[in-house]
Amino acid sequence: MSTSPLSMSTQLHHENTAFTKTQFPLILVCNQVASPANIGSIFRLADSFGIQKIFFCGTDITIGGKRMERTARATHKYVSYEVKESIQDVIITLKKEAYSLIALEITDDSIPIDQMDFTSLEKIALIIGEESLGVAPEILNQMQCNTHITMHGNNSSMNVAAATSIAVYEITKQWTPRLNKK
Repeated sequence: MSTSPLSMSTQLHHENTAFTKTQFPLILVCNQVASPANIGSIFRLADSFGIQKIFFCGTDITIGGKRMERTARATHKYVSYEVKESIQDVIITLKKEAYSLIALEITDDSIPIDQMDFTSLEKIALIIGEESLGVAPEILNQMQCNTHITMHGNNSSMNVAAATSIAVYEITKQWTPRLNKK
């Protein structure tokens, strides 16, 4: 790092930034994620990282409302999504469509996300869990593998939207060189 005087940086925003638009073969499957703030954050994340689609699974899932819309910042209008009562139906469909099913959950056999190799996987369905209880055990048993984020504090969990952001970043970071070769 230079010790020269600070340069004058200009903050960029939507109107003056031209990121390359990419859609990854990555689907988010939300198992009972119901908080409007988390739903809004997941929409915004999905838009930012070119997520193919989101499934919101469970009962009492509401897409809309001031809190969700304020957090989503209109991304819910652009990201493909479906609300399904049964996560089992979604899992069956994604298996038939040859998605690799991976749960973001700390388990006795989960692999740290930074040690996962996503480069050989063609399509991924990342299953994320309910705010308090995580991914249901009967869902975990249907996954090809489980992955977790190594944490260094006292807590063993973090906000579902924050954790999903870290996981999606790692997956898309590994896939980006492959997409750039095409």
